[in-house]
Amino acid sequence: MSEPAPKVSVIKMYSSREEIYPREVKGWFASWRWVCVWLTQLVFYGFPWLSWNGRQAVLFDLGARKFYIFGIVLWPQDFIYLALLLIICAYALFLFTAVAGRLWCGYSCPQTVYTEIFMWVERKIEGNRSARMRLDKQPWNAEKIVKKSAKHLVWGLIALWTGFTFVGYFTPIHELLGEVATLGLGPWEWFWILFYGFATYGNAGWMREQVCKYMCPYARFQSSMFDKDTLTITYDKERGEPRGARSKSAAKSNLGDCIDCKMCVQVCPTGIDIRNGLQYDCIGCAACIDACDSVMDKVGAPRGLIRYSTDHAMKNKLTPKQIWRRTMRPRVLIYTAILVVIVSGFVGSLLTRTPLKLDVIRDRGAMGREVEDGMIENVYRLQIMNTDEFPHKYRIKVSGIDTIALDGADEVELPATGLRAVPVRVRVAHGKGQPGSNKIMFEVESTDGSHAEVKEKAVFFVPR
Repeated sequence: MSEPAPKVSVIKMYSSREEIYPREVKGWFASWRWVCVWLTQLVFYGFPWLSWNGRQAVLFDLGARKFYIFGIVLWPQDFIYLALLLIICAYALFLFTAVAGRLWCGYSCPQTVYTEIFMWVERKIEGNRSARMRLDKQPWNAEKIVKKSAKHLVWGLIALWTGFTFVGYFTPIHELLGEVATLGLGPWEWFWILFYGFATYGNAGWMREQVCKYMCPYARFQSSMFDKDTLTITYDKERGEPRGARSKSAAKSNLGDCIDCKMCVQVCPTGIDIRNGLQYDCIGCAACIDACDSVMDKVGAPRGLIRYSTDHAMKNKLTPKQIWRRTMRPRVLIYTAILVVIVSGFVGSLLTRTPLKLDVIRDRGAMGREVEDGMIENVYRLQIMNTDEFPHKYRIKVSGIDTIALDGADEVELPATGLRAVPVRVRVAHGKGQPGSNKIMFEVESTDGSHAEVKEKAVFFVPR
């Protein structure tokens, strides 16, 4: 008798995506999420259209190597400010995550914001959750073609306008609008408008939760910033279990407050069940809190079955006041202190920065030389940069050796946000200064009342 063939089990390394149809939810957290949507989009779409001193208020002019941010003009030499800004963002992320988890992901992340906008369009055109599910299951007909086409058309227009606005931060947006109207865009402008538009359309319209679950690195390392006093969205198992539907005799049963309606799952944009505990897929949007609170109101149970809480609070039954008191723990205080110091230094440096820069380049092709009147001459090129929004006049001075002086004009005028290379000849009387290198100081100061002044060291060479 032959042995039965062994059973073959197939292990799938990748499971196909299960479509998620988030239900619309209303509540306190949903309102705050829409406030963040409006604020971020008013800033993103609105800033390029604002004017400041006759030019675009926020413009990153890569060709001219000038970054305009309202009244501030930054040059490549000001890269330190960009580095400080990134450090501030990083520490702010650490602080907010340590206090209350993925606040950034749930309320202000571009992926969350544009997914919220695209889902709103989807609900307006295709209907609520059940209507969308029915529409996807039914065969293709006139109604389905019209609704799907309308949805993707609106998505495409939003995505293209987003790409256009993005490029408008690097090319003056009024000029860009004229080029779009005449189809006169350059190849790079076409590329970035279409690329950014396609990324917005694909991420917010199609991939959605896949970006948060598989592409975003933050979901992977967030746990390293959590501790047992970090506020996270938590299901109260002690109060909610065992689950079960309510009936007239529920008061006599041993059921918990959870009626197993699965509303918390239906509103979740990533499709998780928060009752199974905190998962890396959770983006902290708090939609499940709003949904559960509305259900608790209907069944006459107290709110907070799903709420912001901490591990310590759940285990030790801490009151809200005790929870907030434990928020001010050492790591939070350290993050806050570092953030305050960096922000203070950043703001203070921006407010006190001199709108004048100077670089001194010595002519290395000609060392110190003796000219016809017996004086020793060195030649330099001064790179003078006016970072202000208005033209200014400046006077050039030099000091450091007895009898040292400029030979020639000592005044220069620069246009607004202008750069000029000024060749200067510096002379010293014979016998003054030590043979070899001598330290000198160039000074450029404004003469029109703007009180700008800058100094730069240099070397004067006296032949041996």
